[in-house]
Parts: sequence; structure tokens; C-alpha cells
Amino acid sequence: MLNTIPTKSLPWIVLAASIATLGGAYFFEHVLGYMPCHLCLQERIPYMIAIVASLMAGWMARESTKLEWVPVGLMGLCALAFAFDTGLSAYHAGVEYKWWPGPESCTGAALVASSLEALNAELNNGMHIPRCDAAAWTLFGVSLAGYNMLIAAGLSFLSGLYVFRFRRQSSDEAA
Repeated sequence: MLNTIPTKSLPWIVLAASIATLGGAYFFEHVLGYMPCHLCLQERIPYMIAIVASLMAGWMARESTKLEWVPVGLMGLCALAFAFDTGLSAYHAGVEYKWWPGPESCTGAALVASSLEALNAELNNGMHIPRCDAAAWTLFGVSLAGYNMLIAAGLSFLSGLYVFRFRRQSSDEAA
């Protein structure tokens, strides 16, 4: 089935999936009211990088040029960003399922107000810092971090497929 996807379509698929995933995160935050924790916010950064990189790769790959290595490098960047995000999301999911401890900044004492004035300000402003070790939402026992891990792994694979096809094509032409 993957052989039926044209290589030049892969950057656009990665772009669309990145926008949809990031849009879903913003939907959960702004429409459904699920505030992201510190790790959730970090998991969004690779998507932002991939949106720019895959857009540039798709645009540059429209026409065959002597700069074919530029879209390949950009898609390689996407593959690396999503591989990093896969690991970060796996770590976050493990923190949520209490498999290992999370960062002190969003799972421990740092979430407790340090003074009565700070607590009063948080209560008056409605400020709530979400914890990284508590899944805000799950479906079939899988948290948003778990789903993000699966999506990022798939996008890393698709981005890497673009690079692999280019390398295979280059070696076929050289032979």
C-alpha cells in the first residue's frame, strides 16, 4: 500500500497530518477546556517545525530540480523531529501511567503555591497548572500523550520513507 503513495505527495500528507494533530491539540485546549501541561506544550514543538519543513519540502519538490537534496533534508528534519516527539510522548505517557517519575516542575511540590499571597492570587485568577502525571483525557485507556506517540511515530515513518525513496532512487540511477 505504501508503494501506491507518490513520493512527491508525502510532504503534503505530513503537512496535513501535522496541521490536523496540532489543530486537535488546540481544539482540546480552547474548545473543550483541557489545559496542557508542560510536557504537552513541548510535544507541540516538533509539529510546528514539521509544518514549516514539510510545506517547504512539498513546495520545492513540485518540480524536479538540481536541488532535490533540499526537500530530502527537510523531510529528514521532519523524521528526526517526529522521532524525538515519539520518545517524548512515550516518556509523558509513562509518567501518566506512573511507570517512572516525571519532571519535578509539573509533578511535584513546584505545583504548590509557595506563599499565602501566591495561593490567593492563583485562586482569584482561576489559575490552574495541570499536572504531567495525571492524564486529563483517555479513550480506551490511552491518554492523549499515548495517541500523540502513535501519531508521531507514524509521521516519523512517513517522513523517513521520503528520504529512503530518494536514496533508493539515487542508488538505482547510479547503477
